[in-house]
Amino acid sequence: MRIAVISNTSWYLVNFRRNLMLALMADGHEVIAVSPEDEYTTHLISSGIRHEAVPLSGSGTQWLTELRSVLCLRRVFQNNRVDVVLSNTPKGNLYSAIACMSLGIRFIPNVSGLGRAFIQTSFVTRIARLLYRLTFRYAHRVFFQNLDDQDIFLRSGLVLPGRYERLPGSGVDVDRFCAAPWVERDTDAPVFLLVARMLWDKGVGEFIDAARLVRGKYPMSTFHLLGAADSDNPASIGRDQIDAWQAEGIVRYLGKTDDVRPHIAHADAVVLPSYREGVPRTLLEAAAMARPVITTDAPGCKDTVIDGQTGLRCKARDAPGLASAMLRFAAMDKASRVGMGERGRARVVREFDEQIVIDRYREALASLQR
Repeated sequence: MRIAVISNTSWYLVNFRRNLMLALMADGHEVIAVSPEDEYTTHLISSGIRHEAVPLSGSGTQWLTELRSVLCLRRVFQNNRVDVVLSNTPKGNLYSAIACMSLGIRFIPNVSGLGRAFIQTSFVTRIARLLYRLTFRYAHRVFFQNLDDQDIFLRSGLVLPGRYERLPGSGVDVDRFCAAPWVERDTDAPVFLLVARMLWDKGVGEFIDAARLVRGKYPMSTFHLLGAADSDNPASIGRDQIDAWQAEGIVRYLGKTDDVRPHIAHADAVVLPSYREGVPRTLLEAAAMARPVITTDAPGCKDTVIDGQTGLRCKARDAPGLASAMLRFAAMDKASRVGMGERGRARVVREFDEQIVIDRYREALASLQR
């Protein structure tokens, strides 16, 4: 089959879907990566994956621009005689579904989070729900990454019974993200690492406020931010704000990286106080490297941790609650931290191995050929 795999960035396809595409190519399928051209497009091409560029922004709302994106997708699917589309991200799912329905092409969307529109209910939320209702009922199968999103779609009638299933996130390459030795330090004060785009919705503000509280009791504790800043997302945190936090001495900004492993290995705990996720890959990667994680009870985030066993949880949008969880971790001895990390690694290998996700896609595609 000719399979198009679509997202609103080449970065996403490289980091979350490259191994899937390579596996499908090894099965004999013709795979086309569809995304805007960016600095990561060359990584797709160098991997032997064919790429088609389309204009598909992550946060635009100008209807003429959005319509152009749908028409471009339709043209790419039609010109390449695509048989099935595998989509990701809110816009990628909705726009590719519209394009597929106009051409009679089968599509399998992956709900990897509901995006900002579902964090702050608005007119955009109502439009998104309407588009989901009009399109997802015709999907061959809908993959959900967490039960909260799945329940929303079922209660709202946005997906048909028997046409959906849950995946363990995007999965993790547990061989590449292997258990890392712990760093020997002169103090028990931990190093906390937040890995995410620098967005308010990721809980970066709560991380900073909690850091101030934690340092009141453990002044030697260290707090790092790792991830891209200055995006076009409305929730983006500007570099001026990040620089101000650094000048205050509360946090160190590490910028962005194509390889998070050295940073995770240096940390004692990886923190993500996000308001909503699909299933955050960064926390699964941290757990795969045997690092405890601290996150919120928000949809998607809570799936990544068993509270008190593989990490710690707190309420979303609650800096004091986050600080309390971080203080609990800081009070642990090294053996307890290591044990927590080992249990997290074992759970990821058992439940979130990327191969599980790849096999489920293979099963869905095989059902199309019966």
